[in-house]
Amino acid sequence: MGIVADAWSWLTTGANWSGDGGIWHRLAEHTYVSGAALLLACAVALPLGLWLGHLGKGGATAVNVSNAGRAVPVFAVLALFMVSPLRNAGYAPTVIALVLFAVPPLLTNAYVGMREVDRAVVEAARGMGMSGGQVFRRVELPLARPLVMTGLRSAAVQVVATATIAAMVGQGGLGRIITAGFNTYNTPQVVAGALLVALLALLVEAVLVGADRLLGRRAGDDGTTAGTTAGTTAGTTDGTTDGTTG
Repeated sequence: MGIVADAWSWLTTGANWSGDGGIWHRLAEHTYVSGAALLLACAVALPLGLWLGHLGKGGATAVNVSNAGRAVPVFAVLALFMVSPLRNAGYAPTVIALVLFAVPPLLTNAYVGMREVDRAVVEAARGMGMSGGQVFRRVELPLARPLVMTGLRSAAVQVVATATIAAMVGQGGLGRIITAGFNTYNTPQVVAGALLVALLALLVEAVLVGADRLLGRRAGDDGTTAGTTAGTTAGTTDGTTDGTTG
């Protein structure tokens, strides 16, 4: 408990929050790196995963290739970038390494979410006269949303936690608080830095959970529950057909 109390004392010391090495500055750096990496990963993985899931082609190969990247340590990738011309490109090496780390859960969940949509519901929607784009937007995407958001939350938390490696190559972020504590044998500072990273990850998780619930409510309020309508139509059609056959 003494270490926790000392860490709390370090966190509540005003001098530790100001200046270029203060908590606010390191938090801003950490948020910038994590946010940039997550946005780029979403821009790459989500459209590809959703499109492949909609087509039902090539997704397994893409998922397997992206998952292979999980076997490569992020720090090893970052170390390779730091001995390349990218070493003089600011935060680019760290952002790229984190993007490669975030793509697998995003791509996998987007593809699986689309493929797990009931095919009977999709066919019923097409039978109602919907175009391919309408089926994608109004049926497949709303029904795939829970898995897509699960992948997004997983990727976001992993990126926030892993962004501390930027400090290992002399860049900013909350990891600098931890490494500075190690360098000065200041255990309370190390614990305080770890707590800040954990709290930021939990905050990001909570925000995304809230966003997921809000999107779910808006989907119902805006009438984008065409998947439910199509599913009802599919079930009614199947029941009528079975009854007629019987």
